[in-house]
Amino acid sequence: MAKKTIAVETVAEAYLALMAERGIEYLFANGGTDFAPMIEAVAAINAKNTQPRLKIVSVGHENVATSMAMAYYLHTGRPQLVMFHVNVGTANGINALIDAARDRVPIIFTAGRTPITETGFKGSRDTGIHWQQEMFDQAGMVREFCKWDYELRNFEQLEAVIDRAIEVATTEPCGPVYLTLPREVMAQAIDKFTFEAKPRRGFGTEPGPTEAQVAGAAAILAKAERPLIIMQGGARLKASAAAIGSFAQDFAIPVVEFRSNVNALSTDHPMLAGFVPGPLLKDADAVLCLEADTPWIPTQHGNPPDDCKVIHLGVDPLFQRIPIRSFPCDQAVIGTPALALPLIAKAMAGKLDKDIVEGRRQRMAASREKLAAELKVNVEKVSHDTPISPTWAAHCISEAKGDDSIVVNEYSLILRYVKFKEPRTCFGPPGAGGLGVGVGSAIGAKLANPDKTVIAVLGDGSYMFGNPTAGHYVLSALQLPVLFIIFNNGMWEEVEGSALRVFPDGHAARANQVPVAQLGPHPNYEHLMAVYGGYGEKVDRPEQLPGALQRALHAVRVEKRQALINLVVGRRGAAP
Repeated sequence: MAKKTIAVETVAEAYLALMAERGIEYLFANGGTDFAPMIEAVAAINAKNTQPRLKIVSVGHENVATSMAMAYYLHTGRPQLVMFHVNVGTANGINALIDAARDRVPIIFTAGRTPITETGFKGSRDTGIHWQQEMFDQAGMVREFCKWDYELRNFEQLEAVIDRAIEVATTEPCGPVYLTLPREVMAQAIDKFTFEAKPRRGFGTEPGPTEAQVAGAAAILAKAERPLIIMQGGARLKASAAAIGSFAQDFAIPVVEFRSNVNALSTDHPMLAGFVPGPLLKDADAVLCLEADTPWIPTQHGNPPDDCKVIHLGVDPLFQRIPIRSFPCDQAVIGTPALALPLIAKAMAGKLDKDIVEGRRQRMAASREKLAAELKVNVEKVSHDTPISPTWAAHCISEAKGDDSIVVNEYSLILRYVKFKEPRTCFGPPGAGGLGVGVGSAIGAKLANPDKTVIAVLGDGSYMFGNPTAGHYVLSALQLPVLFIIFNNGMWEEVEGSALRVFPDGHAARANQVPVAQLGPHPNYEHLMAVYGGYGEKVDRPEQLPGALQRALHAVRVEKRQALINLVVGRRGAAP
């Protein structure tokens, strides 16, 4: 096979060069003393104008950087590289790393390793923290949430290690990998690096279903009169979103996008049945769960009828990395929706009663028409409420955003009141609930889609967890405008809701304020925009919101400035 040889000065330079050769575009970094060889390598590559080369983005917090890498992959399908400062930097990035692991997002998650040697090598310890930062097992911090971890031992294995990292991360089920880079190894002087010009590795390998799995699923769905699709992570891949939409339309099967991290369907799709499985679940005679680790919550939605057949379809349909998960499974189908659904559709061809399919289509049309009327009434009912109703806020955002916008929603936006004309234009919170990814996700979305408007709708708690000063700084440095809408209700609403669900008649329910759930007083978040040259506005009256949205969107779209609306709202749980 063809080899390529490049002139380099250090192992670090060879490392960065090979990452670029393998298609990695960005290095999102938060540096430390372990970065010395990397910094020198970046300077050398810049001086030589080496091509291809990574785009280096310095990020003020690891949670933001990892979230940016996650979002960039979800929008482009291409995994990216992050690097942090030894164990302490790794610790700061673990929150988003857990989200990436559970949502099957490949990230090449790397960190320096405290120098191994005390003297004798270029890169040996030269500051006091190098003793206290060393660990017996640095990778042990992340091992449960990474598919693979390794420490680069020497220059001779560099190509094998990089290719193995990419291979494992991008093979389904995808996920992050962790690589540690000792400073002495990275600082080692070399003069050239020879590697395979085209790697002979299994990058992007996908599993597929067996004939028996396809036949079993097709038999269940062909016999069903009241089938239901529940989709969670099925639209992670662009091709899968299209496959879900076509399958649902062809067979007139309602789709519930429950806890989805990426929308698979347009809100105009005739088979979109909403975002909560309860109403349809209780009458279903077959349920097809697409990449859904939690297709329903028994304590909230009940369970399907005992004679209802349940199919789980995904690259790991039984979610083996979740310790306890007991949803019924009459047929497992291994594969992405993009691969498996067309095979099931082919097996179902000619086996369905056309009258039954047409009846489902008509029922869905009537149901959607009824729901649209109810939503319109609900919006009108709360349009003058103070504090501002989240229902009214969702409606106003829907009206203002336009069809081409991308929305990053970390919990606050009530999706049934928002129109999305295209699939994969609403990116929701991660399944693992690691709070604070919304800020970085919005930045990553804008980086991947520079010509689109990106709107981040965040709760006040998720905004604080998102390390916003680091996020706004990165937007300023990259000159990328994003609109942030902060739903400021002065509380951890989910914390309160959880306490009241478990103890509905308890002391907390009778208290004036639920302990631990309060975030008051309301900060003036909009003032942060003055620091970064953006546009900020506080809105606490419902009639102010449409105009404020237009002013903020003008700042983003025309003036190319980031913007923030501090939206004082009431409880989401009380919204109709």
